[in-house]
Amino acid sequence: MDNPSYLGYNNKLIMAIEYVGILISIGFAALISGGMVLAHTLLGGRRPTPEKEEPFECGESPFAGPAGRFSVKFYLVAMLFIIFDIEIIFLFPWAVLYRRLGLFGFIEMAIFLFVLGVGLFYAWKKGALEWER
Repeated sequence: MDNPSYLGYNNKLIMAIEYVGILISIGFAALISGGMVLAHTLLGGRRPTPEKEEPFECGESPFAGPAGRFSVKFYLVAMLFIIFDIEIIFLFPWAVLYRRLGLFGFIEMAIFLFVLGVGLFYAWKKGALEWER
């Protein structure tokens, strides 16, 4: 009896109505962000100076031009950091629920940490963690 089709409603219409709140939120966000961009365009000052056009690096004058190339090591270290940082994201909820998960949760996390350890060992042996070779 709880099925809305018994009440004479169309199921597809009811499912579409459930998305109205999301569409209103997206429209509101688009309206606010568009309004801010428009307000900046209309009200913002336009006085470019050489200091304002210069790249900003932590309050210091840049020591190299933006056309300089970075070593692949920078990107490799950044990717390894992201991978092992994500490990912490999975370790925290596991630690919170450790007692409820029991032996199964322990074995699953041990497998996960083993795979990450193998990846770390591989990166270490390939020299990915050494800055200069």
